[in-house]
Amino acid sequence: MPPDAVLVVWFCVCTARTVVGLGMDPDLQMDIVTELDLVNTTLGVTQVSGMHNGSKAFLFQDVRREIHADPHVSEKLIQLFRNKSEFTFLATVQQKPSTSGVLLSIRELEHSYFELESSGLRDEIRYHYMHGGKPRMEVLPFRMADGQWHRVALSVSASHVLLHVDCNRIYERVIDPPETNLPPGSSVWLGQRNQKHGLFKGIIQDEKLIFMPNGYITQCPNLNRTCPTCSDFLSLVQGIMDLQELLAKMTAKLNYAETRLNQLENCHCEKTCQVSGLLYRDQDTWVDGDHCRNCTCKSGTVECQRMSCPLLRCSPDSLPVHISGQCCKVCRPKCIYGGRVLAEGQRILTKSCRECRDGVLVKLTEACSPLNCSEKDHILPENQCCSVCRGHNFCAEGPKCGENSECKNWNTKATCECKNGYISVQGDSAYCEDIDECAAKMHYCHANTVCVNLPGLYRCDCVPGYIRVDDFSCTAFCEEGCRHGGTCVAPNQCVCPAGFTGSHCEKDIDECALRTHTCGSDSACVNLAGGFDCLCASGSSCSGDCPHEGGLRRNGQVWTLNDDRCSLCSCKDGKIFCRRTACDCQNPSVDLFCCPECDTRVTSQCLDQDGHKFYRSGDSWTQNCQQCRCLEGEVDCWPLTCPDLSCEYTAMSEGECCPRCVSDPCLADSLAYDIRKTCLDSYGISRLSGSVWTMAGSACTTCKCKNGSVCCSVDLECLQNN
Repeated sequence: MPPDAVLVVWFCVCTARTVVGLGMDPDLQMDIVTELDLVNTTLGVTQVSGMHNGSKAFLFQDVRREIHADPHVSEKLIQLFRNKSEFTFLATVQQKPSTSGVLLSIRELEHSYFELESSGLRDEIRYHYMHGGKPRMEVLPFRMADGQWHRVALSVSASHVLLHVDCNRIYERVIDPPETNLPPGSSVWLGQRNQKHGLFKGIIQDEKLIFMPNGYITQCPNLNRTCPTCSDFLSLVQGIMDLQELLAKMTAKLNYAETRLNQLENCHCEKTCQVSGLLYRDQDTWVDGDHCRNCTCKSGTVECQRMSCPLLRCSPDSLPVHISGQCCKVCRPKCIYGGRVLAEGQRILTKSCRECRDGVLVKLTEACSPLNCSEKDHILPENQCCSVCRGHNFCAEGPKCGENSECKNWNTKATCECKNGYISVQGDSAYCEDIDECAAKMHYCHANTVCVNLPGLYRCDCVPGYIRVDDFSCTAFCEEGCRHGGTCVAPNQCVCPAGFTGSHCEKDIDECALRTHTCGSDSACVNLAGGFDCLCASGSSCSGDCPHEGGLRRNGQVWTLNDDRCSLCSCKDGKIFCRRTACDCQNPSVDLFCCPECDTRVTSQCLDQDGHKFYRSGDSWTQNCQQCRCLEGEVDCWPLTCPDLSCEYTAMSEGECCPRCVSDPCLADSLAYDIRKTCLDSYGISRLSGSVWTMAGSACTTCKCKNGSVCCSVDLECLQNN
């Protein structure tokens, strides 16, 4: 019996479930501003009014400052980060226009384990972190340095990052999972990266770190709760991988057992069944009185079916009751006393205790046992004569419930109730049978699924060509995806946006060649990616004027944008061209805001990252695979632009700044794992992509499954020690 690969693909679909009564464990969050105990005496920081009237905020001024946490606060934060795959950074900020600075930095020497930076030079929010011992940075284009209040929430869930600004979801990306086991001695800096760099200029309030899923909801409680987080998903995948490994080992054991059984079959031995100390031969039948089942021994396996009881139609003077030693109820005469009806075996307490037998109330002389409880806790059970203590376990002596029902204790009696997914047989809850939810249409399977009935429940299976969304619905699956914003609507069938076509929206519809454009007779059609443009050649409509912000700019007109005083725009032949204002440093009235390179003040100079070289405001340089620029005394750096690679596997050698294509997945640095592509290890066990194991017979060799390829490496230090 070869091992089967367990294949499960999970997808999240957002639902409209609003979080109600969201609680926050104080042990899973840290208020950074409160922990640092900022006061007016802190150099470079002044308490001011916050975003809301009366709220506390702090102005970080443009001076040299040193604001970092005490060692005990840093250690507390290190412990909070440890082994956490879910956390959210929250802050409310008002950043000085066109400046750059760090909101929070958690670092050890030169390594940033968490850092959120806002660049006003390039209008970017940058998330710095570590992965595999190497620095990583995720760039999220957004203009936060505009002098306006903004609420920022950056949520990280395993390999998933989510950015909310002002309660709007701005970006959602897959990244390399960040390292959260921070080394001892890591420092926490507020409003700066270190003593000299990343100085934030503006107001900060409500800066917190929350270590739980979807922490952004504490800042924006009206946002809807989404599907399980990426960390939840990875936990499920890890569980699947563990189950798959267990299944493979069990399969190997079963294969061995089956081989042994096949050898025994050659002895022509009769397979018997042993039940409760009794031995039954093949094809023997017996009655399991405890569970009221008819059982048969078939080739060493016991097969049982619930006994079928006839439908009882008792006369008016009798009632159906259970008789000791019998599985089916029988009709027995009933008793009547003072208008009360009693069934066979039930008792009533009058002046003495009487029991219904053969339709007659018989006087009993049995004495009641003494009770070990106070009189106020005495309870008289239903249809009994002797009291019991409150909380008595009636099920221990009560009705005999079948395998699909369970006994429930009440205050004065016990009853049998059918388990979920089962219904009583002939109104008797002691014996229950499975409900076929599929046939009875009592299921919640949505479109693109097939209902499959199971004992006590049901399952929704996807029809071919569809993949699971949740337990009850499936969606179409397109193997190559839908490009350029297309939508997968049926198996391998995409609906493409305007301007694109092809099986997965990969083809520049040429509206000009197809003559589906709307250009007039006095203009020429030019095909563009996803659309077209009309170039005016001649005629009355070719005035050369430019529509702009609801108005009209004349051909040849020059102006400055309202929200960017450093811009210079012009209208030429119907087209708008904008550029930065040219800087003349010899002009004494030059605008230093637009031309920082003309600022010769010492306070506007920058020191490079190594602290060895000074740069003037406006100077640019390249260092550590980053492009840097000095802006009014502050260094702003961003990664060098690398060419886009279309290959599946990439790697980056030491000393290089950009990745290169490789054909061997074992050489790849970063890889999007596809759990549908499995590997077979040396035991013949099927492994999911991303799983790691030790090679059989070689304790120093570690192997990893990379999308169907087994990649192994030897630990030289391990070899030397062994």
